[in-house]
Amino acid sequence: MKNFKRVSVPVLEHIEQYPMGSSCPSFHITDQNSGWRVFKPVLNTEKCVACHRCYLVCPDGAIHPSESGKFEIDYEYCKGCGICATECKINAIQMVKEEK
Repeated sequence: MKNFKRVSVPVLEHIEQYPMGSSCPSFHITDQNSGWRVFKPVLNTEKCVACHRCYLVCPDGAIHPSESGKFEIDYEYCKGCGICATECKINAIQMVKEEK
């Protein structure tokens, strides 16, 4: 059995010390989505208030801030799980059937 080195976890005392959003860019694990997505999230930028909720909860890191201050979805890496749409409190993200 390997002798793993134990690393202490830093104590974060203020909310500003926590990381914001995905800790890695969307391409850190795979080159792109494998193509099995059935539904894809579509972001209505007119309704988006840039609350960062979708950005924070995306497990694939496929949602990124754009230059306009709103967010954009990188469909090359999005798997279509729908977490972003479920968590969007103002319904600015809708899950739409993927067209082949």
